[in-house]
Amino acid sequence: MMKFKAALLAAALAGVAITATPSSAEEVFNAPVATRQADESGLQTAIFAGGCFWGIEAIFSHTRGVQSAVSGYHGGTQQQASYSLVSSGVTGHAEAVKVVYDPSVVRYDQLLQILFSVGADPTLLNRQGPDHGTQYRSAIVPMNAEQRAVAQAYLAQMGRSGVWDRPIVVAIENPRAFYEAEEYHQDFSLRNPTNPYIRRWDAPKVEALREEFPQLYRSTFRTG
Repeated sequence: MMKFKAALLAAALAGVAITATPSSAEEVFNAPVATRQADESGLQTAIFAGGCFWGIEAIFSHTRGVQSAVSGYHGGTQQQASYSLVSSGVTGHAEAVKVVYDPSVVRYDQLLQILFSVGADPTLLNRQGPDHGTQYRSAIVPMNAEQRAVAQAYLAQMGRSGVWDRPIVVAIENPRAFYEAEEYHQDFSLRNPTNPYIRRWDAPKVEALREEFPQLYRSTFRTG
């Protein structure tokens, strides 16, 4: 699958127009409303991993209250923070997204609910959609004690909810340096709407966000 995705990326960078018929992506889940709500004020930063960062970035770029969503790498070293190396699956990095958000508009627990409703299947280990490898693991990276408490409570609640028929395998990882991905990855779905990968896997996620979270959906893509 990496060869297929790399070919689509190369075509996008070369300006080749490739079209594909959209189809539904992964299943949409009715992730529960958090019983432990985040108590935050002022702009906050969160890091999430949930498969290919193009789709997770797109979801949060369309979420009200999100000031920025940046694709990058988390979990490995600076020397290994490049797409070619991370794609090998041996760097320890996950494709991740750093989100800056206003908790007066969208809380951290609501971001978690969005992530596991329309962004990532929390029962899949080291894979999402067509992508396989530890770089595509699902992980929450709490940036402070409040986020950690909320994340722990929410994962436990998810496990008890009965929404999923398999165990929740999402990891809570300690924060390490976040390295921004190459410029061509940023705002990728906005820049490459006809890319077959975007149309097949990521555009349906944004549509699901619109349908499932109309009060938090933003029609415009927040760049940066």
